[in-house]
Amino acid sequence: MIRTAAMAILFATSFVTHASEQAPAKADPAKGKIVAETICVACHGADGNSMTSANPHLAGQIEQYLYKQLTNFKSVDGKPAARDNAIMAGMVAALSDEDMKNVAAWFASQKLKPEAAKNEASIALGKKLWRQGDFKKGIPACAGCHGPAGAGMPAQYPRLAGQFAEYTEAQLKAFRAEERGNDPEKMMRMIAAKLSDAEIKAVADYAAGLR
Repeated sequence: MIRTAAMAILFATSFVTHASEQAPAKADPAKGKIVAETICVACHGADGNSMTSANPHLAGQIEQYLYKQLTNFKSVDGKPAARDNAIMAGMVAALSDEDMKNVAAWFASQKLKPEAAKNEASIALGKKLWRQGDFKKGIPACAGCHGPAGAGMPAQYPRLAGQFAEYTEAQLKAFRAEERGNDPEKMMRMIAAKLSDAEIKAVADYAAGLR
């Protein structure tokens, strides 16, 4: 009886030890800060608040989404990257998987300095598309995936609230032209294909003002 109990304890201990060895390491924002300050700072700022709309704000973005984008910029086994961007490809080339997880955790932990909506004339259209979509055109409400306040939903749908309107507009147009194709199930490409330039501009501006 004693021997059986001892064997059970030994087996259980071995299982727990093996499980802990197999568990993925938790991301380390402190190490990510070093990556941000040495590699990302020029374009995105050390805290993820970019100075120009050509480069998106990363502060406060969803951690899993940031990690996914970083991996998508990277070529694997000689295959083309899922997201084609020569500058970002160069930036992530030297980053390990751990580095990408760490820097994603760092930027996600930072406080966003949000942009604001600028075009009062298009607020109503942007609000309608965000909250209701356009049933006649088969356009779903943006809030369905990105949240009523634009906070996003882990891990696939990014935070858009407070993002540069110009950047969001550029990405929607890239999806529409199929120049960007790393969206799950081609969801954004199908939606963007139904949006006019005016609708894209309106909803991008409206998202910038969300909090």
